[in-house]
Amino acid sequence: MTPKNDLEVYVRRHLARLWLPEYEPPKPFVGPFDTGLFLRPAGQEEGVLTLQGVLGQWGLIRPGAPARKDMMQPKVVPGRKPAAPRARTTNNARIETVATSPTFRAAWNEGRRCLIPASWYQEPNWETGKNIWWQLKRADGQPWMLGGLWNEWVDPATGEVVPNFTLLTCNCDGHPLLGRLHKPDPTLPPQAQDKRAVIHIEPQDWAAWLTGTVARAQALLRPQPSEFFDQADARSTDQALALQASSG
Repeated sequence: MTPKNDLEVYVRRHLARLWLPEYEPPKPFVGPFDTGLFLRPAGQEEGVLTLQGVLGQWGLIRPGAPARKDMMQPKVVPGRKPAAPRARTTNNARIETVATSPTFRAAWNEGRRCLIPASWYQEPNWETGKNIWWQLKRADGQPWMLGGLWNEWVDPATGEVVPNFTLLTCNCDGHPLLGRLHKPDPTLPPQAQDKRAVIHIEPQDWAAWLTGTVARAQALLRPQPSEFFDQADARSTDQALALQASSG
């Protein structure tokens, strides 16, 4: 995967060219239940950690699940047409419950931590009264390496081994940048919104995240400061808010 034995340079140069084999033409992004790339430990020799790139489903599959998607049956409302079943969302795992959730606990407790490389990720901003997608990039132009968990699920019908992964999220209430994202609940105070953020792992912390103790891994589960992010979309939204205020 890394001809010049430099993973960071390789990912920076080639990540944007990653294509998803089941789509034609290739999709420019990875959505829930799409196929994406994650990196997991492949071994360690003389203190050097080797990583393996794996293409898998973004959305962890519950151990023992009968199918890739865990379908939820909607509540029956008298007098209304029954709604169609929908897939349980497993593309994100909350750090507060990851050790006890039936879907995620085995991967977490057994140390199946991974890195998910991304040129950018997007989140919704509702400050103007409508959804504006912010494309979150690093200010230095490098790719994100987002902390996640991985699993391998065996299809009971075919025997196919299906790699799969999820992103970990932490609370970011009060964060000057990330706290502006997602639609707020008007019934809750600002400090109790439970806004969520994915978690970036810096290169010097990759080994600790992938192979360290649970305590060392948990210490890395925090949002990055605002200056870590490209501010272009935040400035654009600020301009829209100023225009609204001047015209209102």
